[in-house]
Amino acid sequence: MRAIPTLLMCAAAMSLAGCAVGPDFRTPDAPADARYTSGPQPERLDAKDYPSQSLVEGDVPAQWWTLFRNPQLDETIRVALANSPTLTQAQAKLREAQENLAARTGATRFPQVDANFNATRQQVNLQSVGITQFPSPGPFTLYNASVQVSYALDLFGGQRRELEGLQAAVDYQRYEFEAARLSLAANVATAAIREAGLRAQLADTVALADAQKRQLAIMQQRLGQGGVARVDVQRQQAELAQTQALIPGLSQQIDATRHQLAVYTGQTPAAAQLPEFRLEDMQLPETLPVSLPSELARRRPDIRAAEALLHQASADIGVATANLYPQITLTASGGTQAMRMSDLFNSFNVWSLAAGVVQPVFHGGELRAQKRAKEAAYEASLGAYRQAVLQGLQNVADTLRALDADAGTLQARADNAKQTRDTLAIVNEQYRLGGVSQFAVLDAERQARQAALDLAQARATRLADSAALMQALGGGWWGESETVGSLK
Repeated sequence: MRAIPTLLMCAAAMSLAGCAVGPDFRTPDAPADARYTSGPQPERLDAKDYPSQSLVEGDVPAQWWTLFRNPQLDETIRVALANSPTLTQAQAKLREAQENLAARTGATRFPQVDANFNATRQQVNLQSVGITQFPSPGPFTLYNASVQVSYALDLFGGQRRELEGLQAAVDYQRYEFEAARLSLAANVATAAIREAGLRAQLADTVALADAQKRQLAIMQQRLGQGGVARVDVQRQQAELAQTQALIPGLSQQIDATRHQLAVYTGQTPAAAQLPEFRLEDMQLPETLPVSLPSELARRRPDIRAAEALLHQASADIGVATANLYPQITLTASGGTQAMRMSDLFNSFNVWSLAAGVVQPVFHGGELRAQKRAKEAAYEASLGAYRQAVLQGLQNVADTLRALDADAGTLQARADNAKQTRDTLAIVNEQYRLGGVSQFAVLDAERQARQAALDLAQARATRLADSAALMQALGGGWWGESETVGSLK
């Protein structure tokens, strides 16, 4: 009995020292490109009279949303990371994968030990087995206490490959959690910026409608005096109606955005407590860190998740390959039997040692077909990984070009807004001196309001694309020591 643990420990050592069949996983090479875009990659994004942005090589900070310097945004994202049902699901899936790995590790790395006890009441007929010299005994009770130990040798690494695949599944769920966390933070930031932009557009649209109303009133007076044609009045009424028609839609979009923010933060739309976001409270990040394309594959959690699935597919090939080789199992048991409970532990009188070998001989091609299927699954996972890398590079390239265009658009709209303001100031002075009518003043005010509305849209777009770049680059989760809502 004392030799059983020693025998099993030696078997375990042999199993761990054995080879592991199948391919050893190797992460595919990262892109060798020096930049993301086909042409020159922008380094400085200038917009007249507005903050410039510099694109510098570096890592995105862990809490990148603080670059907008808006405490209300920081607090809203903190609440979302703490309360989002989406993150709760991702956390639970990660724990599930971790426990599956722990369970299978315990089942394969260590011998299985079970203690048994039973009591059997039985009657034996000796004559039925040809013993006639002795009378059959009366009914008796047989007590049995034993310990059974079993261990499957992993000489060809099938179990180790299985655990490798389960560890890759844990990695996949971890990266999925980080991806969900990154998407949530980016969605909250984008929704907050969208609300701020919509509020600015609504204010400018209401002011524009007011200017058009005053303009319409003057035209109606002039119509009564024969100074304008009726068609001009009707044209002004149609223009006012078009502007007024925009107001309910903008209000509805603001409400829908706040409802979405409520869901992001784990609150109901009716009871959500959310701050109001305004464009003037958002500051544009003046420095945007941009990592090299070769680093993107180590930064974006969706790419790391695809890599984990590729690793799991590689390990599955090893499991399928090991199934082609002999499977060796060692079992041992020892215990005692007695006809009285008081005598049960007086002596060790029952034991057994066994070793079993199973070598697949003919399975109709099943095992080799399974191996080929796993190889095909690996090729599919490799294609998915490469696609994830390409899409990541495309996301960054598109966002960089969008930021470059945003700066140009903002500068053009800022110039237009300044020109319309200057025109309005000149017309106001002309009106004061009696050189133009009030109608001309209102028309200049209408143009200035429209230019201000276009400028607000350009500012909001630039802020949103700055957040999109942080998300496209991976969000900086890898450098965070204490993550709100993480599993650390």
